[in-house]
Amino acid sequence: MKNKILVISLIFYFLFLSTSAQDNLLDQLREENETEWNTPTSTFKAIRLINGHTVETREKGNLEFLISHRFGRINSGAYQFFGMDQANMRLGLDYAWEDWLSLGIGRNSFNKVYDGFVKIRLYQQSQGKIKLPVTLVWLSNASINTIRRPEIPMNLNRKLQYAHQLLVASKLNQKASIQLMPTYIHRNLVRERTDPNALLAMGAGVSYQIAKSIHLNIEYYHRFKEQENENTHPLAIGVDIETGGHVFQLHLTNAQQMTETGFIPSTTGDFFNGDIHFGFNITRNFQLKNTRPVKK
Repeated sequence: MKNKILVISLIFYFLFLSTSAQDNLLDQLREENETEWNTPTSTFKAIRLINGHTVETREKGNLEFLISHRFGRINSGAYQFFGMDQANMRLGLDYAWEDWLSLGIGRNSFNKVYDGFVKIRLYQQSQGKIKLPVTLVWLSNASINTIRRPEIPMNLNRKLQYAHQLLVASKLNQKASIQLMPTYIHRNLVRERTDPNALLAMGAGVSYQIAKSIHLNIEYYHRFKEQENENTHPLAIGVDIETGGHVFQLHLTNAQQMTETGFIPSTTGDFFNGDIHFGFNITRNFQLKNTRPVKK
């Protein structure tokens, strides 16, 4: 366990170290062009970092259709075509009711879970007069597990799960962004009587531009209270590829589920033992309302 934490720490350390050499030059650029860093246009390239959300919200009236895939474990061998024979999918719709308010729904093939969320931007990073170098976003998620379990009478109350997060992100410079995700999760039904219904976790993520249209992303969640012995901490590494205004996301993760109420408390794969799922996110945006002023 100590070796795994060391490897994860080194990955984050070297990514942050590579940005520090640019600080002096960036300070000069900010002085020459103060408005450039007054309000960053985007902290991340997509509304999802890998498994979890980023602080990004869309323009008012934007509808985003999101397709997420997680294949089976790579170490399942050639018979399962290294996980490609097994796949879970989530279909989601995210709608920006306002620039600062987004609502979303989704359906997951894993455990036949339906989920919904509300996402509220509390503060946008600014380096002007206020000089508060973070963006703050509140996320609340609820999901309902509809898979049939004949051994347990599954009423509505037992099917529900909740997650609440405060997303705190900062765009450090033109290339690097970081995010912290303190998280509270409540599950009405747990595996054993001794397992806690509620748990706390802390997530951390980083995005770094490694090429003109490619960003490297790392995401990790640490639970503060263990439940089932086979559970592990979710870890994911991926890349964002910008393609003509859209972002195509490829990633490797030990998490199989794709909602906060699923992958944070219930991940069982050991990333460093080869229990890795290849996955991707594809988005398509539709601007349903034109909020820009009409030129006369």
